[in-house]
Amino acid sequence: MLKLEAVGASYGSVPAIANVSIEIGEGEAVGLLGANGAGKSTTLRAISGLVKLTSGTITFAGTDLASFPPYRIPELGIAHVPEGRQVFPEMTVNENLEIGAYVPKAKAERARTLELVYNIFPRLAERRKQLAGTMSGGEQQMLAVGRGLMLKPRLLMLDEPSLGLAPVMTDVTFEKIGEIHKMGTAILLVEQNVSRALSLVQRAYVLESGNVIMHGTSQELANNKQVQSAYLGI
Repeated sequence: MLKLEAVGASYGSVPAIANVSIEIGEGEAVGLLGANGAGKSTTLRAISGLVKLTSGTITFAGTDLASFPPYRIPELGIAHVPEGRQVFPEMTVNENLEIGAYVPKAKAERARTLELVYNIFPRLAERRKQLAGTMSGGEQQMLAVGRGLMLKPRLLMLDEPSLGLAPVMTDVTFEKIGEIHKMGTAILLVEQNVSRALSLVQRAYVLESGNVIMHGTSQELANNKQVQSAYLGI
């Protein structure tokens, strides 16, 4: 469904990723692992059209994304939940969610999707009239994921969903992501908590200095001595 071939991207004149090739099948859950600065977030931003490609190609369901401006890429069915949540603090939970369904196809089914999001995240339903900026970090993360779901995406990209969360909220967040995946939504997960990521995804790619240095099934990477040493503390 999604295919990156030898993708390079930069911020102005500063290279960020050099040679990233990954594939994600329909309904698959795939991880992007690596240290800070490896290029994980940049890879997601390249898919969303937020950074300029310097080489390679990105296709989604056979469509070349290079020809689309960033605001049109969600229309294809790609939702990007950025690092740091980035909810609208002065708007209510309900208003934040409704904004997620701004493309015509999603807008037509907004009421039904909103009910689905509230079923997945009952805490959001309880706080639907609350200002997003007054909620806890964990609740805001639920809201950010829920807003991504409002797009009715075929692919949900999540950038560091456990960042800054207490362990109990990390557990809840990963449980909910697992539920979303079981509904048939493909997941591309960037996550520093490598052991948790590998427990959720089916396959993963490891990035280092803007390059994919290894990939494999979750079990293969969990048993890889290099991964164990660098990311799992073994």
